[in-house]
Amino acid sequence: MRFLKFLLIVPVFVLTGCQDDSPSAPPQEPGQLVSATQTAAYSYQDLRIIGALLGFDDFTDVLNHDVAVYRMVYRTSYHGDATEASGLLFVPQNLQESAPIVSLQHGTTFLKNDAPSVAGEFSGVELFASAGYVALMPDYLGYGKSSSIFHPYYDREHSAKAVTDMILAVGEFAEQEGIALDGRVFLAGYSEGGYTTMAAAQAMQNGATPDYTLTAVAAGAGGYDLPHMLEAILESETYDYPAYIAFLIKAYNETYGWNRPLTDFFADEYAAVLTQRLDGAHDDGDINPYLTNKIQELFNPDFLAALDDPEAEQDFKEALAINAVSAWHANAPITLYHGTDDVVVPYSNSERTLESMTLAGTEDISLISIPGGTHGSSLLPMLTLAVPWFEELRRQ
Repeated sequence: MRFLKFLLIVPVFVLTGCQDDSPSAPPQEPGQLVSATQTAAYSYQDLRIIGALLGFDDFTDVLNHDVAVYRMVYRTSYHGDATEASGLLFVPQNLQESAPIVSLQHGTTFLKNDAPSVAGEFSGVELFASAGYVALMPDYLGYGKSSSIFHPYYDREHSAKAVTDMILAVGEFAEQEGIALDGRVFLAGYSEGGYTTMAAAQAMQNGATPDYTLTAVAAGAGGYDLPHMLEAILESETYDYPAYIAFLIKAYNETYGWNRPLTDFFADEYAAVLTQRLDGAHDDGDINPYLTNKIQELFNPDFLAALDDPEAEQDFKEALAINAVSAWHANAPITLYHGTDDVVVPYSNSERTLESMTLAGTEDISLISIPGGTHGSSLLPMLTLAVPWFEELRRQ
């Protein structure tokens, strides 16, 4: 999520490796750096002012580095096929000691132009870089360099790879630029970013970034337990943000190649709206008003009935189950954050995840409730708690 529009454009230059068509070029593997183009720069004095305006008064004393911002392109894969993805990289200048990496995962983005590397706006991640972290924010597949792909929304594998492959590419960039990394990685994200953070954490623990150690995870208001999230939404008579559930269903239909008409899932009237508007050129504010918030009217009645039938809609139910990131044994400390009045992603989803993770053997996990917090209002309270926690762990 972007906080302020505050951007200083500086001369652009590009770092590139060997030409891909050269006979001696190395194999194109996920995690390789393709390019890094500087797009902005900030002084630490300006960042201290911004940090104070955002409410991070306790954090401003550690903002001691000017920051260079790069649009990074790196190699990853989609369904096993090589492709390129993009994101923003924030590099502290004049480091005197080795730096940890922090990766910040953004929330749901309907507009392709709102991807971090495309929007070109102040993101807040600059503050982490000024504090001495090498910081990054992936666009995710489906945005930026990979905008021709329909975003694999709430897909565990591709969500994780967008992060872990960028971490690997950042390591290559750091080596080229003589930037010393200390091997530690902090992960944080909110909403879809909370889900993606958990997916990346699980992938890191399973060896996706062998040269890096996962130090801490801060995840806010993500739909980690997808079957539970859908169940909670369907149990309500109304859901005021139908574009989100529509995005999920269309993404699974595209990602898994079901190629089903949207009328299989939604009433004809609303399937037509989604076909026209869920195209990356319309924000949720341009979609929700054209849908109904009444569950029984939004969906195809046969689809709703099938969700209650244990033998029906198996592909969809299995997709929800395999993409859940709510029941695994984590070794790194995890803190979940969630507003108690969140009606986009139910607060109970984080409660359920805490219970499931604990039962799976995770020892260092907690849930911090934000009393009265909505989905929109709980991000800043989360950050004011997570940033000092990261700093405490970094100094150990």
